[in-house]
Amino acid sequence: MGTLFMLWMTMAIGCATFSTSAWSVNNFLLTGPKAYLTYTTSVALGAQSGIEECKFQFAWERWNCPENALQLSTHKRMRSATRETSFIHAISSAGVMYTITKNCSMGDFESCGCDESKNGKTGGHGWIWGGCSDNVEFGERISKLFVDSLEKGKDARALMNLHNNRAGRLAVRATMKRTCKCHGISGSCSIQTCWLQLADFREMGDYLKAKYDRALKIEMDKRRLRTGNRAKGRWAPTEAFLPSAEAELIFLEESPDYCTRNSSLGIYGTDGRECQQNSRNASRWERRSCGRLCTECGLQVKERRTETISSCNCKFQWCCTVKCDQCRHVVNKYYCTSSPDRAWSPGKSST
Repeated sequence: MGTLFMLWMTMAIGCATFSTSAWSVNNFLLTGPKAYLTYTTSVALGAQSGIEECKFQFAWERWNCPENALQLSTHKRMRSATRETSFIHAISSAGVMYTITKNCSMGDFESCGCDESKNGKTGGHGWIWGGCSDNVEFGERISKLFVDSLEKGKDARALMNLHNNRAGRLAVRATMKRTCKCHGISGSCSIQTCWLQLADFREMGDYLKAKYDRALKIEMDKRRLRTGNRAKGRWAPTEAFLPSAEAELIFLEESPDYCTRNSSLGIYGTDGRECQQNSRNASRWERRSCGRLCTECGLQVKERRTETISSCNCKFQWCCTVKCDQCRHVVNKYYCTSSPDRAWSPGKSST
């Protein structure tokens, strides 16, 4: 069943190539509502976009969104309740909602289209609702069905995951942008027609990364938990946490030390990680990565000179070929190492 389903998914996505995290995505789909097979391609792509965004946002962090952290359910492996767990749930839920919403507005599903519920109504001074607003109501409903159905537990961790799933969906709404078109004589723009559109997904990642940085640690009431865990007494996440925190990421336990390798916790440590140093195009956060990943973790920074070969001086020749020279460049890269006497030997690579 699992193998056939994964094969079917690969064909349905048009032979899209997933990274090794595809295991998590397919496992995610196998446990979703089978009645919604229409949306599985979009759900897979949405979950994958969330995973890729997680890797981008944490590329220069001690915890860098490793493959073994991408389980979306407390049912099996992912039992931690750290702020990293909260981000994974939020960005995955947001990715699924985002992709479903986008596909809906593009007419990829027979069951939905643009949100025109406000069209014709006055939105503000000088503008009215119109056009094709992205249907976030539909995207949210399908995302909730798939993502929240993975949570089989009835403990504090499960409630935390459900809360962060919702925070991810709220982030999609919070980052939407109003787009307008002018109307009037000779482009006077005396009135505008406006609609709501999804922001770029990178903005969603930045938004949730900021939420991660100020995530709230929650102390659960154990007596209330015991009552809530009863079959007839289970309560929703909105009842478990403060209403004012519904859009915030929450966690229950402090993060472990990500500097040092810990096989039992699935932590790889930062020994061997690449960092950025003296790079003109690097952001301030990237330029500080050597200190954060190496020095502050008790490791040394070692330079590695790598020769790369790439195409250059390309010229178009009639007709119809492009001829290029092969240029060699020496690139300095920096890595964390626990062996101060280790010598980096020059390597060669082609790009």
